[in-house]
Amino acid sequence: MKRYAVIALALVMMLSTFSLASAQDQAPLTVDIFGPGQRQVNLVILPPRSLEEQMPQFAETFEKTVKNNLSYLPFIKGTQMSQLLGGDPSKGVRSTEIDFRPLQLAKIDLVMTTGWKPNGVEVRVFDTFGRRMIIGKAYGRVSKENVVSIADRFCSAFVDALTGKKAFFDSPLAFVRQLGKSKEIYTVLPQGRELTRITTMGGFNLGPAWSPDGSKLAFTHIGGKSHYLGIFDAKTGKTTLHTEKLGQSVISPEFMPGGGLAVTLNRHGHADIFQLDGNYKPRRVLAKSSFIDVSPSFDRAGRKMVFTSGRAGNPHIYMMDLQSGSVRRITLDGPYNTHPCISPDGRYIAYNRRTGSGHRIFVYDLATGRDRQVSFGPGSDEYPAFGPDGYFIAFASNRSGQYKLYLTTRHGDAAKMIQTGSGAAFAPAWDTKLQ
Repeated sequence: MKRYAVIALALVMMLSTFSLASAQDQAPLTVDIFGPGQRQVNLVILPPRSLEEQMPQFAETFEKTVKNNLSYLPFIKGTQMSQLLGGDPSKGVRSTEIDFRPLQLAKIDLVMTTGWKPNGVEVRVFDTFGRRMIIGKAYGRVSKENVVSIADRFCSAFVDALTGKKAFFDSPLAFVRQLGKSKEIYTVLPQGRELTRITTMGGFNLGPAWSPDGSKLAFTHIGGKSHYLGIFDAKTGKTTLHTEKLGQSVISPEFMPGGGLAVTLNRHGHADIFQLDGNYKPRRVLAKSSFIDVSPSFDRAGRKMVFTSGRAGNPHIYMMDLQSGSVRRITLDGPYNTHPCISPDGRYIAYNRRTGSGHRIFVYDLATGRDRQVSFGPGSDEYPAFGPDGYFIAFASNRSGQYKLYLTTRHGDAAKMIQTGSGAAFAPAWDTKLQ
């Protein structure tokens, strides 16, 4: 466990009554994102400083990117410099050059400093009450071209130090975007940057899914005569279509951590989930019933598969132990539960349930056997997808009148829209490889 690994949430709650005289004796500040919720910690970013020569023009871009990235985190509250009595309390970027008393009086929990040199940047975040450095990073060869990606890297490292979990800032989402009468696959970073079109085939391209290493995207291509399994290779930029021995129906492909690809095929008069081999041909049946079995999702260890099945009469969520083959029904409430996604660590299952006010996202905790609603409309919320940390959830909602992508957390924090350009956007799939 890291030095700044998660500790009791009571530490955060104590900050308002913290004695300045005993600040030096306290443990470092951390944030609990694993429990039923989290408290906010206040962060102020001090003005950047030039340590040797003139400040580079892209220093402002770095600061703006960091602020925007951290605005996605519900447990961090940005505080303006204007709220500090006396203004900037620092003379430099190190702890010995910061007067922590005004920060403590303003109940600021974290303070970030940035120092620029001709060959790079130094970034530090301090716990103001403990006066300890939570994280310090130095990046060389910073340029206008790479400053945004370096800001992403720092934010991920900062969140890891504070919570013990990697952040999502450089993990792309694949999704389906409506273009006139066709539907095409795109990718985008959760911050709305680097929007990239993947497919250009026309027709309907649906259900994108990342391979465990993030090198491939699988999807369903519905052409004029048949369904096809599409495989996009991110290294070569090429897409291949497969249909041999797959049949006329190819639905909801999903890569398996241990190798192969799972997909729903209709080969025997009903839809079953098959595992394909390395040549994308059926190898064995994973889930079979006289009803529809669809939408497989796997944990990172490859021990569990969740899926939707109509075997109880209505669509519900089920989980299979891939070693024993035993199947367990997860959802008992609601007439219509679909599109499950299991968190990478295998503890949580996100899915959408039809309610009287529209579809809503729920999260089931396998450790406690309880589920909770984490999206609240208006309109309908569908297609949940866990991020690499198992904390953030992307989903699609038509709350604005047209389906767009949003981010929330498994605790149900306020949803934030992801910018995906014009046209409806739905069916997000997150690249969950460990960065």
